[in-house]
Amino acid sequence: MAEEPELESGAAPERQPDTPGARLRAAREAQGLSIQDVATRTRIAQRQLEAIERDDYAALPGIPYAVGFARAYARAIDVDEVAIAADVRSAVHNSDLGSNRYEAFEPADPARVPSRALAWTAAAIVVLLVAGFAVWRTQVMTPPTGEEIAAQQAAPAPAATKPAAGARPAAPVVQTVVFTANDDVWLRIYDETGERLKDGLMKKGESFTLPANARNPMILTGRPQALAVTVGGKPIAPLGPPDRTIADVPVNAEALLARAAPAAGQVQGRSAPAAPEPVAPASASVPAPAAVD
Repeated sequence: MAEEPELESGAAPERQPDTPGARLRAAREAQGLSIQDVATRTRIAQRQLEAIERDDYAALPGIPYAVGFARAYARAIDVDEVAIAADVRSAVHNSDLGSNRYEAFEPADPARVPSRALAWTAAAIVVLLVAGFAVWRTQVMTPPTGEEIAAQQAAPAPAATKPAAGARPAAPVVQTVVFTANDDVWLRIYDETGERLKDGLMKKGESFTLPANARNPMILTGRPQALAVTVGGKPIAPLGPPDRTIADVPVNAEALLARAAPAAGQVQGRSAPAAPEPVAPASASVPAPAAVD
């Protein structure tokens, strides 16, 4: 019985906070955190956190923000955010703010809301894109006027007549020089530097095509009559008298085409002067022994 007065005179048990804001404030103070600490963690303005602690949801932008800010506050101080969000939603809907039920969305976490600078940048980009599209659409969709149509119809079409003016002249057609052995014959074909392009015995029926990039090619052979030469498929006169050694005779396409083919009825032996000067020019008009093989 002696203890009863002590109980009666003792302080009454502390009343537990019963509103969402009061519970959040009590949890924050129990952890020794200031309202500024929570603002830093959540990136929510301090005045809005203070409004949540006062359960003054009218001071917040709207019902969805009240619920979202309360969830972020609870998460920052390790309080059951689901229970806090449910209590805030119930408190708001039971108050005068509950009439604004058209705000159906709820920000999941205000800390993840883009910054104002980023939002302005995105808005500027959207405006530029819309403006660019509008200009492009205006240019594309605007029909030509009657004057423009008449000018287009009256103007000549230079594209059909002037493309060749600035174009490079067509490359000359390469005349292929081909040597074909009518009989076994030894020959040597070389360029102006002495490099041998063909050197050795050509069997009857064998052909050799002169490289197109050969520089001033020449021939050495003792039986020019055993070679049939064509330039671009056109037969060329013999390179020299039968069984006579010829040397340093140009065999490029230009030189061969300059050689006149023997006229009908002309003696083949008299066509020798048309050939380039051989090594022994004095023998061209005087019969000589058999040619050197």
